[in-house]
Amino acid sequence: MSATRVLQRLTMGCVCSRESITVGDRKLFERSRLGEGGFSYVDLVEDKYSHKLYALKRMNCHAKEDERNALREVEYMNSFGHRNLIVCEAYAVIPVERSRTGVVSEVLVLMPFYRRGTLQDEIEAERKRGEHMKEGRLLRLMEGICEGIKALHTHYPVPVTHRDIKPANVLLADDDTPVLMDFGSMGPAVVEITNMSQAQTLQDLAAERCSMPYRAPELFNVNSHCTIDDRIDIWSLGCTLYAMCFHESPFDRAHQRGDSIALAVLGENIQIPNSSLYSTQVTDLALAMLTLNASDRPDIDTVLQRVSALSRQQQNCI
Repeated sequence: MSATRVLQRLTMGCVCSRESITVGDRKLFERSRLGEGGFSYVDLVEDKYSHKLYALKRMNCHAKEDERNALREVEYMNSFGHRNLIVCEAYAVIPVERSRTGVVSEVLVLMPFYRRGTLQDEIEAERKRGEHMKEGRLLRLMEGICEGIKALHTHYPVPVTHRDIKPANVLLADDDTPVLMDFGSMGPAVVEITNMSQAQTLQDLAAERCSMPYRAPELFNVNSHCTIDDRIDIWSLGCTLYAMCFHESPFDRAHQRGDSIALAVLGENIQIPNSSLYSTQVTDLALAMLTLNASDRPDIDTVLQRVSALSRQQQNCI
């Protein structure tokens, strides 16, 4: 359910449970369910005293390793301090005793609430209306997304990759600033694979946590002797730009048909629709990021430079 729809329900008096939750020094009331993922769900909550709305991510941990992974995500959220990256307002670890579901703890992460929802919400609304995003706005959003990715790829002391960039993981602030969220897949920007065991571990992790229609080709079949680097994010960014232009990833239709996305990705047959409303500079940039060979893809600095230059051109034409 989109954030806008949730607010509409709340203003009509449709408030779900009033469960009281404590996260750090915050007293909160649960208002509604915002969304669910494979490993967590997100609730809309209200501060008991300020009445400010927040998003509360709740992660059920079935083992201490799950708990460590959840706390690593919190650590990442507190590391960057960048306007295009989500922040953690507060967090808590709640032990669970004798759970029938095998849950040993619940990690609660309090985040800002973005009432406009995600870029995916916007794309779906445009598709239903038969509309397309104006190129100037598309470039401004892309510029902000690239700035966030650059902050990850240049993070000190250890650069990191997001590993699950897609429109559903881009929130939109009231001033239209894009904000990357969901750091649960994040990891080091450079991973050296030296044996089959390491290759299989990374491949399994990607299968579990990286959305298939946006997953880089080198993660579908990880070689036993290779280097996986930050250009996996560039591929996902290319899919995201394509979706912003044409309402879907280049591989969404294969996914919907039940076809092999891995084969579709490796087929190198990405087509720009004849009905495209966008300049060749924009679609050429998307195709450059969707190059099968990772070493031939541009890095984030190059992508950002191209997007910024195109955005300036757009502004000069107004």
